[in-house]
Amino acid sequence: MRPGVWKRFAARRRNLIGLGLSLLLALLALFADFIASDRPIILRQAGTLYLFPNLVEYRALRGFSARDLGRADWALWPPLRHGPYTIPPLATLEGPLPQPPSADHPLGTDNAGRDTLARLLHGTRTSLGVGCAAAAAQVVIGLALGVLAGYLGGLVDVAVTRAAEVLLSFPLLLLLLAAQGILERATLVSTMAVIALTRWADTSRLVRAEALRVREMPYVEASRALVHVLPNSLSPALVAATFGVGSAILLESALSFLGFGAPEPTASWGLLMAHGFQDVLDPNARLLVLLPGLAIFLAVSAFNVIGEGLRDALDPRYQGAVDPSVFIASAQNRALSPIPKPDGCGPTPAV
Repeated sequence: MRPGVWKRFAARRRNLIGLGLSLLLALLALFADFIASDRPIILRQAGTLYLFPNLVEYRALRGFSARDLGRADWALWPPLRHGPYTIPPLATLEGPLPQPPSADHPLGTDNAGRDTLARLLHGTRTSLGVGCAAAAAQVVIGLALGVLAGYLGGLVDVAVTRAAEVLLSFPLLLLLLAAQGILERATLVSTMAVIALTRWADTSRLVRAEALRVREMPYVEASRALVHVLPNSLSPALVAATFGVGSAILLESALSFLGFGAPEPTASWGLLMAHGFQDVLDPNARLLVLLPGLAIFLAVSAFNVIGEGLRDALDPRYQGAVDPSVFIASAQNRALSPIPKPDGCGPTPAV
């Protein structure tokens, strides 16, 4: 990253707010098992110490529950002792599902009795994971094809450009639904791949335009080396990657909501909203729609703000690409240069 980019990025408060919000979501996704889980973080049972059974599947702890703790046993539990896939026994349920918020379930449950807060927290991991992975794959494909098209030109440029135009001519959501519909079973990996393979066209066009510009610069003309074009074409790819994360989160949520994304019982914001709409007339189900919708809004907005901040910070007009002293010297030269007379009798000093 060029010197001064961070300073220009941090000069606007909204960029820092977007960056802070995205980092908070990333931390929630990373430590979701330490915040909400039906397994303890540390467990000592029958004289054996188990570290992180909330992450590691110990064979001796299969079917373990808090009722299995003896007098000499102890456990360190997460703040929320419910996992995203924990379905309580029917005999323990009180009232119809979904349940309203309570002391045991701060945000209530879904229509299967699973804790809404736990699924919301673990859904952050799903949405950010799909968004970041799809955006990374999208940028790698778009960067490679865009640089090759802009640098090599000719048939390669025509082929890449036409392929991008064909992809961009289809409505994106319909294209994603058609691609997912071809697969026998939708998975998170297939969702990432489909989003990446249908979204690389935007990145490719941006990188191709930058590669065409960089290719004609004097230092590139002297060497004609691809290694000079690629690093200088990374700026639009970086901006496209940031916007791509927000776009991929939105697309994954839409696909999951329609039943073509994350499969059941995956904790996903889109699936939570779908469960809420199944009982939309039930007041207890409204949180299943509002909370995931708010999470999607905040995540997409955060990455879009970061993308806009990076785009402004990486703008050549703010990088000193054109030194203001050039304009001053140019104005001075015009003032000192003689202006020829129309009749050709000789120059006269400029006023």
